[in-house]
Amino acid sequence: MHTAQNSKIDLVQLAADIKRWGRELGFQQTGIADVELSEAETHLLNWLSRGRHGAMHYMESHGTRRSRPQEFQPGTLRVISARLDYLPGQAADTATVLRNPSLGFISRYALGRDYHKVMRGRLQKLAERIEARAGRFQYRAFSDSAPVLEKALAEKAGLGWIGKHTNLIDKQTGSWFFLGELYTDLPLPVDRPAENHCGTCQACIDICPTQAIVAPYELDARRCISYLTIELRGSIPVELRPLIGNRIYGCDDCQLVCPWNRFAQPTSEADFSPRHELDAPELIRLFSWTKEEFLEYTKGSAIRRIGYECWLRNIAVALGNAPTNETVVNALKARQDHSSVLAREHVKWALKRHSALL
Repeated sequence: MHTAQNSKIDLVQLAADIKRWGRELGFQQTGIADVELSEAETHLLNWLSRGRHGAMHYMESHGTRRSRPQEFQPGTLRVISARLDYLPGQAADTATVLRNPSLGFISRYALGRDYHKVMRGRLQKLAERIEARAGRFQYRAFSDSAPVLEKALAEKAGLGWIGKHTNLIDKQTGSWFFLGELYTDLPLPVDRPAENHCGTCQACIDICPTQAIVAPYELDARRCISYLTIELRGSIPVELRPLIGNRIYGCDDCQLVCPWNRFAQPTSEADFSPRHELDAPELIRLFSWTKEEFLEYTKGSAIRRIGYECWLRNIAVALGNAPTNETVVNALKARQDHSSVLAREHVKWALKRHSALL
């Protein structure tokens, strides 16, 4: 609720201060949006009705709370949207990793510290600065952690436009960034929404290994490698496994090919630097990890959220797609009696791919 103090505050000046504080706290950009998301809501409901969310049932269960901020957080009038770049400059070359079937590719966003923690910590500091200036106010901080239409809100706040691959793109810096939000009851002036600059380009549609971008601005998550390797907890559809290649956690192909990413700058955030040589890891080494080692090496990382079983599942698929040799076959054989039904099923599939050596 507003206090007497913040009812007299210069909101235009406060909005300018928020953007300055955002830069001081390490955000590359901060913008302000209203909460009118009817167009985005229609798009979301159509997407859900087509079943394109796959097994992400929480998308349905949230109902309209995702597209109606005031329903999710009563009293919300504005959303402060912030951008934090994450492209690690010291990581192994992505194309080189993808071309080497003995290595595992991990989406560049997951190589360092879990971004949820980094982003929420910064947003909390931003909220504290606002409170110091404006008095007590209502707010909640989010970063890919609640029913929030992050990209639609960021687009309204002027942080970029939603591209044909459904990721947010900024004309100056591309798309290698995280988003976070502060829902607030402060009636701040809003920013001009970003304009779309995709034009006739459809490089992201053409490059997608599984044709998950079924039309411009339409993603079928059920075919998306990021969904299959991260969100899906069950068996990966057999027909899609050969298309996954050596991608064991996520997929960056649509971003790698986007022409706007030629302007992307490496992050200066030490937290997003690669850990445990996961920027170009040997598949055999990762597959040999015990559960304890998995938990140790993914401590504080977004990778841990998929769990050990899905980790083995994903690597088994990558090993099934690797060239046939004794080392690969022996590594798979060592896991063929694993206690996990899920792991065993994918190991069996992978061994069948190398049947010439069996």
